Amino acid sequence: MKVLMLNGSPHLKGCTYTALAEVANALSKEGVESTIVNVAQEPVQGCLGCRLCRRTGLCTCDDVVNRLIPLLSDHDALVVGSPVYYSGPNGALCAVLDRLFYAASGKLSYKPAASVCSARRAGTTATLERLNQYFLINNMLVVGSDYWNMVHGNSPAEVRQDEEGMHVMRNLGHNLAWTLRLLEAGKENGVQRTLHEPAVQTNFIR
Repeated sequence: MKVLMLNGSPHLKGCTYTALAEVANALSKEGVESTIVNVAQEPVQGCLGCRLCRRTGLCTCDDVVNRLIPLLSDHDALVVGSPVYYSGPNGALCAVLDRLFYAASGKLSYKPAASVCSARRAGTTATLERLNQYFLINNMLVVGSDYWNMVHGNSPAEVRQDEEGMHVMRNLGHNLAWTLRLLEAGKENGVQRTLHEPAVQTNFIR
């Protein structure tokens, strides 16, 4: 079992990474591998709405998104981490997720997912809400902890002093591992996914 983690901060080993690393350590103790990928180290393009990815399986904008898509087949769960910018996730991360979820929704559907965020002080719940929308629209199983998945601090050292935040990250890792084991046990015992009806799209113009 493997978990793909996206670090949406431009700081490679900053506060967001510190939170993700704590989740990864808890997963490791449960025998679950994890891969942390930095997705905000280069300029990224917003979605152009061209829909070419529906035919090719890759985004027409050839950047980090196209490097992430092949990884999805090799990982069983997704964790997305972001710093809080103006009471929301990093804009570059949202551009990546917009395109990733449109181009590769089938590779993400029905997998466990979780979001985590890091802030100096506020804006965390709004950030988590924004990130969770990607999972909720794509049949993913949203995994939580025993508090909102957030840490506070202005540096990695301060984040590590956030004892409650670190506890929440570890508990999230344990919950992810448990969810993955439940899904694996279900498959081994012949538990089939319930019927998924074809999507129906409507609008309000008559």
